[in-house]
Amino acid sequence: MRRRDFITLLGGAAAWPVTARAQQAMPVIGFLSPESPDLFADRVLAFRQGLSETGYVEGRNVAIEFRWSEDQYDRLPALAADLVRRQVAVIAVVGPQAARAAKAATTTIPVVFGIGANPIGVGLVASLNRPGGNLTGVTNLSDELAPKRLELLHELIPTATIIGLLFNPTNFPNYQFSAEMTNLQAAARNLGLQLHVCTRVPTAT
Repeated sequence: MRRRDFITLLGGAAAWPVTARAQQAMPVIGFLSPESPDLFADRVLAFRQGLSETGYVEGRNVAIEFRWSEDQYDRLPALAADLVRRQVAVIAVVGPQAARAAKAATTTIPVVFGIGANPIGVGLVASLNRPGGNLTGVTNLSDELAPKRLELLHELIPTATIIGLLFNPTNFPNYQFSAEMTNLQAAARNLGLQLHVCTRVPTAT
């Protein structure tokens, strides 16, 4: 998630709900992710560093409540609801599944997402320039960029004719899978490549 987005968000602390500020000695940020904290350690470090650069130091003038679903996507709604019950000032979410869980859990607490999917297509916002509601965030629009990645791979390994794609179907709704696959298949045909798709659902260990 980009630093400037948090500068804008946290810099507007005066606009956070009055009730939340009145009930808490310091603002509390909720952090919701479908990942494992061990695998996400570098991004959590960057998250804390970004906050620190804008004047927010965990334990001094801001608190962070982390919630991890450990690749168990069905836990995300309950974790999002728990953050809402704790009256956090804002919820930072990673991935479309976590973003949808947060959107379903609250219509008043600001939610800032970082996703690869098109936020319009996955039902998070009404439009990119006017998202509406309580959600905003950043996206790398992976479904549109996927063909470019395939082209780069083809340039790097021009002799390869069969390209494998490992896809987690639980991480995106049917829209994302269909859109990305449509774009990739078209690009593969134009490049004279075969695309071999393998879907895999992660399991808890």
